[in-house]
Amino acid sequence: MRGLGLVGLFLWGLGLAQAPTLYLPLDDRPPNWAPCTWGLVVCPPKGAYRGSMGANLEALRAWLLATPGKGLVASLDVLAYGGLLQSRHLVLSAEDALARLGPLLSWKVRYGGDLFLFGVVPRWDARERERNLAVLRALASWPRLPGVYLEAVWDDALRNSPAPREAQTLPYPSRPGADEAGQVLLLRALRPGLRVAVAYEDGALAGRITPYEGIPLRDTVAGVLQSALAQRVSLTDGPDLVLYIYGGQNPRKAIQDLLRLMPRFPVALADLSRVNRGDPGLMAYLQGLGLYARLAAYASWGTPANNLGSALAQGGLFLGDQEGRLRRLAEAYFAYWWGEVGRLWVRARFPEPLPQEAQGVGALWAYPELDGYRVELRGLRFPWARAFEAEAILDLVPASAFRSRQLVE
Repeated sequence: MRGLGLVGLFLWGLGLAQAPTLYLPLDDRPPNWAPCTWGLVVCPPKGAYRGSMGANLEALRAWLLATPGKGLVASLDVLAYGGLLQSRHLVLSAEDALARLGPLLSWKVRYGGDLFLFGVVPRWDARERERNLAVLRALASWPRLPGVYLEAVWDDALRNSPAPREAQTLPYPSRPGADEAGQVLLLRALRPGLRVAVAYEDGALAGRITPYEGIPLRDTVAGVLQSALAQRVSLTDGPDLVLYIYGGQNPRKAIQDLLRLMPRFPVALADLSRVNRGDPGLMAYLQGLGLYARLAAYASWGTPANNLGSALAQGGLFLGDQEGRLRRLAEAYFAYWWGEVGRLWVRARFPEPLPQEAQGVGALWAYPELDGYRVELRGLRFPWARAFEAEAILDLVPASAFRSRQLVE
Protein backbone atom coordinates (compact mmCIF):
# COMPACT_ATOMS: atom_id res chain seq x y z
CA MET A 1 0.00 0.00 0.00
CA ARG A 2 3.09 2.28 0.08
CA GLY A 3 2.56 5.53 -1.78
CA LEU A 4 -1.23 5.39 -1.91
CA GLY A 5 -1.76 8.24 0.53
CA LEU A 6 -4.94 8.83 2.51
CA VAL A 7 -7.12 9.45 -0.53
CA GLY A 8 -5.74 6.40 -2.26
CA LEU A 9 -6.33 4.24 0.80
CA PHE A 10 -9.90 5.51 1.06
CA LEU A 11 -10.63 4.75 -2.58
CA TRP A 12 -9.01 1.32 -2.30
CA GLY A 13 -11.09 0.52 0.77
CA LEU A 14 -14.26 1.79 -0.93
CA GLY A 15 -13.57 -0.40 -3.94
CA LEU A 16 -13.05 -3.44 -1.72
CA ALA A 17 -16.31 -2.76 0.13
CA GLN A 18 -18.21 -2.67 -3.16
CA ALA A 19 -16.51 -5.76 -4.57
CA PRO A 20 -18.48 -9.02 -4.70
CA THR A 21 -18.11 -12.04 -2.48
CA LEU A 22 -16.68 -15.03 -4.34
CA TYR A 23 -17.71 -18.63 -3.82
CA LEU A 24 -15.68 -21.70 -4.75
CA PRO A 25 -17.96 -24.73 -4.19
CA LEU A 26 -16.85 -28.18 -3.11
CA ASP A 27 -18.31 -29.66 -6.31
CA ASP A 28 -21.29 -29.18 -8.62
CA ARG A 29 -23.86 -31.33 -6.82
CA PRO A 30 -27.00 -29.26 -6.11
CA PRO A 31 -26.40 -28.43 -2.40
CA ASN A 32 -22.92 -27.14 -3.18
CA TRP A 33 -23.58 -25.39 -6.47
CA ALA A 34 -27.01 -23.92 -5.63
CA PRO A 35 -25.68 -20.68 -4.07
CA CYS A 36 -24.16 -19.83 -7.45
CA THR A 37 -27.74 -19.40 -8.74
CA TRP A 38 -28.97 -17.19 -5.90
CA GLY A 39 -27.63 -13.84 -7.11
CA LEU A 40 -25.58 -13.25 -3.95
CA VAL A 41 -22.08 -14.33 -5.00
CA VAL A 42 -19.76 -14.69 -7.97
CA CYS A 43 -18.76 -18.25 -8.88
CA PRO A 44 -16.33 -19.87 -11.32
CA PRO A 45 -17.68 -20.82 -14.75
CA LYS A 46 -19.90 -23.89 -14.44
CA GLY A 47 -17.77 -25.62 -17.07
CA ALA A 48 -14.84 -25.69 -14.65
CA TYR A 49 -16.79 -28.32 -12.70
CA ARG A 50 -17.12 -31.66 -14.45
CA GLY A 51 -19.40 -33.77 -12.29
CA SER A 52 -17.88 -36.93 -10.88
CA MET A 53 -14.73 -36.37 -12.98
CA GLY A 54 -13.72 -33.55 -10.65
CA ALA A 55 -12.98 -29.90 -11.27
CA ASN A 56 -10.57 -28.46 -13.80
CA LEU A 57 -8.00 -27.16 -11.32
CA GLU A 58 -6.15 -25.01 -13.82
CA ALA A 59 -9.39 -23.24 -14.76
CA LEU A 60 -10.30 -22.69 -11.08
CA ARG A 61 -6.90 -21.22 -10.24
CA ALA A 62 -6.98 -18.93 -13.28
CA TRP A 63 -10.46 -17.70 -12.38
CA LEU A 64 -9.54 -17.16 -8.74
CA LEU A 65 -6.41 -15.12 -9.40
CA ALA A 66 -8.18 -12.97 -12.00
CA THR A 67 -11.29 -12.18 -9.89
CA PRO A 68 -11.24 -9.55 -7.12
CA GLY A 69 -13.61 -9.70 -4.19
CA LYS A 70 -14.20 -8.48 -0.67
CA GLY A 71 -14.45 -12.06 0.55
CA LEU A 72 -13.95 -15.61 -0.67
CA VAL A 73 -15.82 -18.64 0.63
CA ALA A 74 -13.87 -21.63 -0.62
CA SER A 75 -13.57 -25.38 -0.36
CA LEU A 76 -10.02 -26.56 0.24
CA ASP A 77 -10.80 -29.99 -1.20
CA VAL A 78 -11.79 -28.72 -4.62
CA LEU A 79 -8.54 -26.80 -5.05
CA ALA A 80 -6.34 -29.52 -3.58
CA TYR A 81 -7.96 -32.60 -5.11
CA GLY A 82 -10.74 -31.58 -7.52
CA GLY A 83 -13.68 -32.19 -5.18
CA LEU A 84 -15.02 -34.40 -2.40
CA LEU A 85 -15.00 -37.66 -4.35
CA GLN A 86 -11.45 -37.11 -5.59
CA SER A 87 -10.27 -36.18 -2.09
CA ARG A 88 -10.97 -39.74 -0.96
CA HIS A 89 -8.96 -41.60 -3.59
CA LEU A 90 -6.69 -39.29 -5.63
CA VAL A 91 -3.05 -40.32 -5.27
CA LEU A 92 -1.19 -37.12 -4.43
CA SER A 93 1.40 -36.22 -1.81
CA ALA A 94 0.50 -33.92 1.06
CA GLU A 95 3.19 -31.50 -0.11
CA ASP A 96 1.66 -31.27 -3.58
CA ALA A 97 -1.83 -30.84 -2.15
CA LEU A 98 -0.62 -27.96 0.03
CA ALA A 99 1.06 -26.33 -2.95
CA ARG A 100 -2.27 -26.38 -4.78
CA LEU A 101 -3.76 -24.29 -1.95
CA GLY A 102 -1.20 -21.53 -2.43
CA PRO A 103 -3.43 -19.47 -4.77
CA LEU A 104 -5.78 -18.82 -1.85
CA LEU A 105 -3.12 -16.81 -0.05
CA SER A 106 -2.03 -15.25 -3.34
CA TRP A 107 -5.59 -14.07 -3.88
CA LYS A 108 -5.68 -12.54 -0.41
CA VAL A 109 -2.41 -10.69 -0.96
CA ARG A 110 -3.50 -9.48 -4.39
CA TYR A 111 -7.03 -8.32 -3.53
CA GLY A 112 -7.09 -7.94 0.26
CA GLY A 113 -10.37 -9.78 0.80
CA ASP A 114 -11.23 -12.08 3.70
CA LEU A 115 -10.96 -15.85 3.39
CA PHE A 116 -13.64 -18.22 4.71
CA LEU A 117 -12.30 -21.73 4.17
CA PHE A 118 -13.44 -25.26 4.94
CA GLY A 119 -11.74 -28.61 4.58
CA VAL A 120 -13.25 -32.07 4.96
CA VAL A 121 -12.06 -34.65 7.49
CA PRO A 122 -12.47 -37.78 5.35
CA ARG A 123 -14.91 -40.53 6.12
CA TRP A 124 -13.97 -44.03 7.26
CA ASP A 125 -13.52 -45.61 3.81
CA ALA A 126 -11.40 -42.91 2.15
CA ARG A 127 -8.19 -44.45 0.85
CA GLU A 128 -6.20 -41.22 1.30
CA ARG A 129 -7.38 -40.44 4.82
CA GLU A 130 -3.93 -39.97 6.34
CA ARG A 131 -2.81 -37.66 3.54
CA ASN A 132 -5.91 -35.48 3.92
CA LEU A 133 -5.44 -35.24 7.68
CA ALA A 134 -1.80 -34.30 7.24
CA VAL A 135 -2.85 -31.46 4.94
CA LEU A 136 -5.44 -30.18 7.44
CA ARG A 137 -2.88 -30.30 10.26
CA ALA A 138 -0.34 -28.43 8.14
CA LEU A 139 -2.77 -25.49 7.87
CA ALA A 140 -2.64 -24.81 11.62
CA SER A 141 -1.05 -21.39 11.13
CA TRP A 142 -3.56 -20.12 8.57
CA PRO A 143 -6.31 -19.08 11.04
CA ARG A 144 -3.77 -16.87 12.78
CA LEU A 145 -3.48 -14.71 9.66
CA PRO A 146 -5.63 -11.54 9.66
CA GLY A 147 -8.88 -12.00 7.78
CA VAL A 148 -8.67 -15.81 7.53
CA TYR A 149 -11.29 -18.17 8.98
CA LEU A 150 -10.72 -21.90 8.65
CA GLU A 151 -12.80 -24.83 9.83
CA ALA A 152 -12.96 -28.58 9.29
CA VAL A 153 -16.15 -30.55 8.73
CA TRP A 154 -16.30 -34.30 8.98
CA ASP A 155 -17.99 -36.38 6.34
CA ASP A 156 -20.44 -39.24 7.04
CA ALA A 157 -19.24 -40.52 10.42
CA LEU A 158 -20.84 -43.93 10.96
CA ARG A 159 -20.69 -45.64 14.35
CA ASN A 160 -17.08 -45.86 15.64
CA SER A 161 -15.79 -43.65 12.81
CA PRO A 162 -12.50 -41.99 13.79
CA ALA A 163 -13.45 -38.70 12.12
CA PRO A 164 -14.96 -36.92 15.17
CA ARG A 165 -11.90 -37.74 17.28
CA GLU A 166 -9.52 -36.73 14.50
CA ALA A 167 -11.33 -33.46 13.94
CA GLN A 168 -11.01 -32.55 17.60
CA THR A 169 -7.21 -32.77 17.33
CA LEU A 170 -7.14 -29.91 14.81
CA PRO A 171 -6.26 -26.47 16.23
CA TYR A 172 -9.27 -24.75 14.69
CA PRO A 173 -13.08 -25.26 14.76
CA SER A 174 -14.61 -28.50 13.53
CA ARG A 175 -18.09 -29.98 13.32
CA PRO A 176 -20.12 -32.56 11.36
CA GLY A 177 -21.27 -31.83 7.83
CA ALA A 178 -19.80 -31.18 4.39
CA ASP A 179 -22.27 -30.35 1.62
CA GLU A 180 -23.91 -27.51 3.57
CA ALA A 181 -20.61 -25.94 4.68
CA GLY A 182 -20.40 -23.51 1.78
CA GLN A 183 -23.90 -22.20 2.48
CA VAL A 184 -23.16 -21.74 6.18
CA LEU A 185 -19.91 -19.86 5.54
CA LEU A 186 -21.74 -17.62 3.09
CA LEU A 187 -24.01 -16.66 5.98
CA ARG A 188 -20.91 -15.92 8.05
CA ALA A 189 -19.45 -13.80 5.25
CA LEU A 190 -22.61 -11.93 4.23
CA ARG A 191 -24.66 -11.67 7.43
CA PRO A 192 -22.49 -12.27 10.51
CA GLY A 193 -24.03 -11.92 13.94
CA LEU A 194 -27.49 -13.22 13.03
CA ARG A 195 -29.46 -13.60 16.26
CA VAL A 196 -30.88 -17.13 16.33
CA ALA A 197 -33.12 -18.94 18.80
CA VAL A 198 -33.17 -22.74 18.68
CA ALA A 199 -36.38 -24.68 19.33
CA TYR A 200 -36.64 -28.47 19.45
CA GLU A 201 -39.73 -30.55 18.73
CA ASP A 202 -38.75 -32.41 21.92
CA GLY A 203 -36.07 -31.26 24.34
CA ALA A 204 -34.70 -34.82 24.55
CA LEU A 205 -33.55 -34.54 20.92
CA ALA A 206 -30.70 -32.30 22.02
CA GLY A 207 -28.91 -35.24 23.65
CA ARG A 208 -29.49 -37.72 20.84
CA ILE A 209 -26.48 -39.05 18.91
CA THR A 210 -27.60 -38.37 15.36
CA PRO A 211 -26.81 -40.51 12.30
CA TYR A 212 -23.53 -39.81 10.44
CA GLU A 213 -22.27 -37.44 13.14
CA GLY A 214 -21.17 -39.33 16.24
CA ILE A 215 -21.89 -36.50 18.72
CA PRO A 216 -25.02 -35.22 20.53
CA LEU A 217 -27.31 -33.11 18.40
CA ARG A 218 -26.84 -30.10 20.70
CA ASP A 219 -23.14 -30.10 19.81
CA THR A 220 -23.91 -30.23 16.09
CA VAL A 221 -26.28 -27.28 16.50
CA ALA A 222 -23.64 -25.32 18.42
CA GLY A 223 -21.07 -26.07 15.74
CA VAL A 224 -23.31 -24.92 12.90
CA LEU A 225 -24.13 -21.68 14.72
CA GLN A 226 -20.44 -21.07 15.38
CA SER A 227 -19.62 -21.67 11.72
CA ALA A 228 -22.21 -19.07 10.71
CA LEU A 229 -20.97 -16.62 13.37
CA ALA A 230 -24.57 -16.56 14.57
CA GLN A 231 -25.45 -15.38 18.05
CA ARG A 232 -27.66 -17.78 19.98
CA VAL A 233 -30.40 -16.02 21.93
CA SER A 234 -33.64 -17.03 23.65
CA LEU A 235 -37.12 -16.55 22.28
CA THR A 236 -37.69 -13.77 24.79
CA ASP A 237 -34.76 -11.82 23.33
CA GLY A 238 -36.52 -11.24 20.02
CA PRO A 239 -34.37 -13.33 17.63
CA ASP A 240 -33.91 -12.50 13.95
CA LEU A 241 -34.65 -16.14 13.16
CA VAL A 242 -35.86 -19.27 14.94
CA LEU A 243 -34.23 -22.55 13.92
CA TYR A 244 -36.87 -25.21 14.59
CA ILE A 245 -35.54 -28.77 14.80
CA TYR A 246 -37.97 -31.56 14.00
CA GLY A 247 -36.98 -35.10 14.94
CA GLY A 248 -39.89 -37.02 13.46
CA GLN A 249 -41.62 -37.97 16.68
CA ASN A 250 -44.90 -36.06 16.57
CA PRO A 251 -45.82 -34.00 13.49
CA ARG A 252 -49.00 -32.69 15.09
CA LYS A 253 -47.05 -31.35 18.03
CA ALA A 254 -44.49 -29.78 15.68
CA ILE A 255 -47.27 -28.03 13.76
CA GLN A 256 -48.70 -26.69 17.01
CA ASP A 257 -45.25 -25.31 17.87
CA LEU A 258 -44.97 -23.68 14.45
CA LEU A 259 -48.43 -22.12 14.76
CA ARG A 260 -47.27 -20.47 17.99
CA LEU A 261 -43.89 -19.37 16.66
CA MET A 262 -44.57 -18.23 13.11
CA PRO A 263 -46.82 -15.22 13.89
CA ARG A 264 -43.95 -13.83 16.02
CA PHE A 265 -40.73 -14.82 14.26
CA PRO A 266 -39.31 -16.02 10.94
CA VAL A 267 -38.88 -19.79 11.35
CA ALA A 268 -36.39 -22.00 9.49
CA LEU A 269 -37.42 -25.66 9.74
CA ALA A 270 -34.80 -28.43 9.73
CA ASP A 271 -36.48 -31.81 9.27
CA LEU A 272 -34.15 -34.41 10.83
CA SER A 273 -36.72 -37.21 10.88
CA ARG A 274 -34.82 -39.32 8.32
CA VAL A 275 -31.50 -39.10 6.53
CA ASN A 276 -31.82 -37.76 2.97
CA ARG A 277 -35.63 -37.64 3.21
CA GLY A 278 -38.28 -35.60 4.94
CA ASP A 279 -41.40 -36.64 6.85
CA PRO A 280 -44.46 -36.90 4.54
CA GLY A 281 -46.79 -36.51 7.52
CA LEU A 282 -45.22 -33.21 8.51
CA MET A 283 -45.18 -31.98 4.91
CA ALA A 284 -48.87 -32.84 4.51
CA TYR A 285 -49.68 -30.68 7.52
CA LEU A 286 -47.45 -27.84 6.30
CA GLN A 287 -49.07 -27.82 2.88
CA GLY A 288 -52.62 -28.40 4.07
CA LEU A 289 -52.50 -25.55 6.58
CA GLY A 290 -50.63 -23.17 4.26
CA LEU A 291 -47.63 -23.04 6.59
CA TYR A 292 -44.94 -24.21 4.18
CA ALA A 293 -45.06 -21.00 2.13
CA ARG A 294 -44.71 -18.94 5.32
CA LEU A 295 -41.49 -20.60 6.47
CA ALA A 296 -38.23 -18.67 6.32
CA ALA A 297 -36.54 -21.85 5.06
CA TYR A 298 -36.92 -25.63 5.01
CA ALA A 299 -34.42 -28.47 4.58
CA SER A 300 -34.73 -32.26 4.60
CA TRP A 301 -32.33 -33.30 1.83
CA GLY A 302 -29.35 -34.65 3.78
CA THR A 303 -27.85 -35.62 7.11
CA PRO A 304 -28.80 -33.71 10.27
CA ALA A 305 -25.90 -31.26 9.91
CA ASN A 306 -26.69 -30.80 6.22
CA ASN A 307 -30.28 -29.88 7.01
CA LEU A 308 -29.49 -27.70 10.02
CA GLY A 309 -26.89 -25.72 8.10
CA SER A 310 -28.95 -25.36 4.97
CA ALA A 311 -32.08 -24.20 6.81
CA LEU A 312 -30.10 -21.76 8.94
CA ALA A 313 -28.13 -20.33 6.02
CA GLN A 314 -31.08 -19.87 3.67
CA GLY A 315 -33.29 -18.53 6.43
CA GLY A 316 -30.68 -15.94 7.35
CA LEU A 317 -29.53 -14.98 3.86
CA PHE A 318 -33.05 -14.30 2.58
CA LEU A 319 -34.63 -12.54 5.54
CA GLY A 320 -36.64 -9.69 4.08
CA ASP A 321 -36.30 -10.99 0.51
CA GLN A 322 -39.73 -12.34 -0.35
CA GLU A 323 -38.93 -13.58 -3.85
CA GLY A 324 -35.62 -15.12 -2.81
CA ARG A 325 -37.26 -16.85 0.16
CA LEU A 326 -40.00 -18.36 -2.02
CA ARG A 327 -37.51 -19.56 -4.62
CA ARG A 328 -35.43 -21.26 -1.93
CA LEU A 329 -38.59 -22.89 -0.56
CA ALA A 330 -39.43 -24.11 -4.06
CA GLU A 331 -35.96 -25.65 -4.35
CA ALA A 332 -36.26 -27.21 -0.90
CA TYR A 333 -39.63 -28.71 -1.83
CA PHE A 334 -38.12 -30.20 -4.96
CA ALA A 335 -35.38 -31.79 -2.84
CA TYR A 336 -38.07 -33.19 -0.51
CA TRP A 337 -40.07 -34.48 -3.50
CA TRP A 338 -36.97 -36.03 -5.00
CA GLY A 339 -36.33 -38.01 -1.82
CA GLU A 340 -39.93 -39.17 -1.59
CA VAL A 341 -40.85 -39.73 -5.24
CA GLY A 342 -38.25 -38.96 -7.86
CA ARG A 343 -35.29 -40.95 -6.59
CA LEU A 344 -37.37 -44.07 -5.95
CA TRP A 345 -39.03 -43.93 -9.40
CA VAL A 346 -35.72 -43.49 -11.23
CA ARG A 347 -33.89 -46.20 -9.28
CA ALA A 348 -36.68 -48.68 -9.97
CA ARG A 349 -36.41 -48.18 -13.73
CA PHE A 350 -32.91 -47.19 -14.85
CA PRO A 351 -29.35 -48.35 -14.29
CA GLU A 352 -26.55 -45.86 -13.68
CA PRO A 353 -25.18 -43.88 -15.38
CA LEU A 354 -28.69 -42.64 -16.01
CA PRO A 355 -29.92 -42.35 -19.59
CA GLN A 356 -31.76 -39.32 -20.96
CA GLU A 357 -35.05 -41.17 -20.54
CA ALA A 358 -34.76 -40.91 -16.77
CA GLN A 359 -35.75 -37.26 -17.05
CA GLY A 360 -39.27 -38.54 -17.68
CA VAL A 361 -39.69 -38.62 -13.91
CA GLY A 362 -40.61 -34.94 -14.20
CA ALA A 363 -44.09 -36.01 -15.34
CA LEU A 364 -44.79 -36.99 -11.72
CA TRP A 365 -44.19 -33.46 -10.40
CA ALA A 366 -47.09 -32.30 -8.22
CA TYR A 367 -47.00 -28.51 -8.99
CA PRO A 368 -47.25 -27.20 -5.42
CA GLU A 369 -48.39 -23.65 -4.73
CA LEU A 370 -46.43 -21.12 -2.69
CA ASP A 371 -48.08 -17.91 -1.57
CA GLY A 372 -50.09 -17.44 -4.76
CA TYR A 373 -47.48 -18.93 -7.10
CA ARG A 374 -47.52 -22.30 -8.84
CA VAL A 375 -44.11 -24.02 -8.82
CA GLU A 376 -43.42 -25.19 -12.37
CA LEU A 377 -40.78 -27.83 -13.07
CA ARG A 378 -39.31 -26.67 -16.40
CA GLY A 379 -36.73 -29.40 -16.54
CA LEU A 380 -34.22 -31.44 -14.59
CA ARG A 381 -30.82 -32.98 -15.09
CA PHE A 382 -28.51 -35.39 -13.29
CA PRO A 383 -25.15 -33.65 -12.81
CA TRP A 384 -23.47 -36.88 -11.71
CA ALA A 385 -25.58 -39.21 -13.89
CA ARG A 386 -26.93 -40.98 -10.81
CA ALA A 387 -30.28 -41.08 -9.04
CA PHE A 388 -29.13 -39.81 -5.65
CA GLU A 389 -29.41 -36.15 -6.64
CA ALA A 390 -31.15 -34.17 -9.38
CA GLU A 391 -30.85 -30.55 -10.41
CA ALA A 392 -34.18 -28.84 -11.11
CA ILE A 393 -35.11 -25.90 -13.31
CA LEU A 394 -38.00 -24.30 -11.44
CA ASP A 395 -40.19 -21.30 -12.14
CA LEU A 396 -42.77 -19.46 -10.05
CA VAL A 397 -45.89 -18.70 -12.08
CA PRO A 398 -48.81 -16.69 -10.60
CA ALA A 399 -51.46 -19.26 -9.79
CA SER A 400 -54.21 -16.88 -10.94
CA ALA A 401 -52.70 -16.73 -14.43
CA PHE A 402 -52.55 -20.51 -14.58
CA ARG A 403 -56.20 -20.84 -13.51
CA SER A 404 -57.27 -18.25 -16.10
CA ARG A 405 -55.41 -20.21 -18.76
CA GLN A 406 -57.23 -23.37 -17.66
CA LEU A 407 -60.62 -21.65 -17.97
CA VAL A 408 -59.81 -20.46 -21.49
CA GLU A 409 -58.75 -23.96 -22.51
